[in-house]
Amino acid sequence: MSFANLGGYAGDVSVLEAWQQISQQTDTVLIDVRTHAEWSYVGIPLLEHSDRDLVLIEWLSYPSMQCHADFADRLMGELVKRGIEPRSALYFLCRSGYRSRDAAIEMTKQWEGPCYNVASGFEGDLNDEGKRASVNGWKFAGLPWQQY
Repeated sequence: MSFANLGGYAGDVSVLEAWQQISQQTDTVLIDVRTHAEWSYVGIPLLEHSDRDLVLIEWLSYPSMQCHADFADRLMGELVKRGIEPRSALYFLCRSGYRSRDAAIEMTKQWEGPCYNVASGFEGDLNDEGKRASVNGWKFAGLPWQQY
């Protein structure tokens, strides 16, 4: 089944749903679409099993924040290089779930398997004081991560 024919991506999932699926299913891939600066200074997710795939690929370039026109082609090349099966589920992660939704929608056009957006992202939504990682997201949920 092609999700592109259904008019969009497979949907939003919580960080805990994504973690559970990636931890339990061998045919899943976590794709972090934040910028290199975010990976370096904020950290990256760690996966429970070393045989699971984490792909780091920018959706936008810092500092211009321009979308990579060749994003889907670069990601497809990386997935093929890693031997990822075309029907595998892809989980897209960014800071708060907005860029990753766009990336999931874009990849749905080319990928056979479902493309999910990790809704609250790595750092989550802003709190009342304008700070992240205190309301929701990967870090707030206590999921493993490390400085890059």
